[in-house]
Amino acid sequence: GKALCYSPDGAYLASASADDGNTIELWEVETGKCVKTLEGHTNWVTSVVYSPYGKYVASCSLDKTVKIWEVESGKCIKTLEGHTDIIESISYSPSGKYLASGSWDKTVKIWEVESGKCIKTLEGHAIFVYFVVFSPDGKYLASSSPDQTIKLWEITSWECKKTLGGHTTFVMSISYSPDGKYLASGLYDKVIKISEAATGKCIKILTEDVEDAEFIRYIESMTYSPDGKYIASGCCIDGPIDTVDYSWNNTIKVWELESGKCIKTLEGHEGHLTSVRFSPDGKYVASASYDDTIKIWE
Repeated sequence: GKALCYSPDGAYLASASADDGNTIELWEVETGKCVKTLEGHTNWVTSVVYSPYGKYVASCSLDKTVKIWEVESGKCIKTLEGHTDIIESISYSPSGKYLASGSWDKTVKIWEVESGKCIKTLEGHAIFVYFVVFSPDGKYLASSSPDQTIKLWEITSWECKKTLGGHTTFVMSISYSPDGKYLASGLYDKVIKISEAATGKCIKILTEDVEDAEFIRYIESMTYSPDGKYIASGCCIDGPIDTVDYSWNNTIKVWELESGKCIKTLEGHEGHLTSVRFSPDGKYVASASYDDTIKIWE
């Protein structure tokens, strides 16, 4: 749910290719044209992220590597190696100095972007790390895992300062509010949990009742709006492959945080929904799906 990212100025979208999954495509939002294809990974790309000033794109893959690409030339300028298993997620620090990567080897690695060196390996999750994200002020890194926890790491010491438990199932995705005060977690039981980042106290639960209890609905991807008033989430279904009706496995929900209510449901994808992202100006939501399309919603 992480292989889609807006450039900081909102003019471009980076995505994992729908054709072979090993390449990254850069799309011009206004025209809808693919302007560059970044080739180099030898297996499926799981996450892409723009650097804070938009000069670089970083990607990670099932090939166990992180790559840093120069946007202008489309060339890979660094390949970061060290993980011993699939890498699920990456995040740039707000300063652009560090990259964090979360892997199936149960670790988070911190990379110094300029040198390409791993300066720290963070251990503590009991199962693989599914998602990593830096706080907006760059003081903390949050990591989530199917071990039902979120860990908050302080970047001065790289020590785990807090473990947020109380989740009843897998933590699929996490997102900081723009002011850094809150942390939203998307869960495997279709619930979005809003917690105070400082204390870990749950202050709000976003969920809707679903009549078809035969299948588990889960939050694959989730993002705060730039003004912090809304969350857009992509909901997916888990169940036997021959019995899941994928026509209803494709909804994007927009939640108003003040009321805790779903104010809009966006439908149109015909396959498993993988990524949902607000544009930097908050006017649009971009979504990607296994139906081989990226859609932009007003």
